[in-house]
Amino acid sequence: MGNPKTNVMRLLEQAKIPYEVTTYEVADGKIDGQAVAAKIHKPAEQVYKTLVAVGHSKNNYVFVVPVDEELDLKKASKITGEKSIEMLHVKDLQKTTGYIRGGCSPIGMKKLFKTFIHQAAENREEITVSGGKIGVQVTLAPQALCDYIKGSFEDVIKA
Repeated sequence: MGNPKTNVMRLLEQAKIPYEVTTYEVADGKIDGQAVAAKIHKPAEQVYKTLVAVGHSKNNYVFVVPVDEELDLKKASKITGEKSIEMLHVKDLQKTTGYIRGGCSPIGMKKLFKTFIHQAAENREEITVSGGKIGVQVTLAPQALCDYIKGSFEDVIKA
């Protein structure tokens, strides 16, 4: 059984960005970042989750952080220049990004939101992010990802 390409893979190929696909079993329902990192045999600090937040201005922002870390909303507010910022409600995720929880990728959202990748990624050779659907992950160079999504590397996690 072949793995059908996700939109994320098609976009990376169009942009000529090399990537590697890893799939994992989802039948057990364990799709949180830590579980995914263990299933794909990669260290948690290399596997990144994609979080979507909404600012006081109603603008959306994307944060790509290691699965074993937590987004610091105070730092996020400061970086985005928002008075306050909160996580986007799960019920709004699909209509905002086109992705569902557990399959949200920083690549190929409905709109290109201002995106911040945790600064630790900048020094890594590769990071792994969602391939756009539950059970699929893509591994690529952090700088290539950052350039493609017009993101920036910032300190966005809780100390």
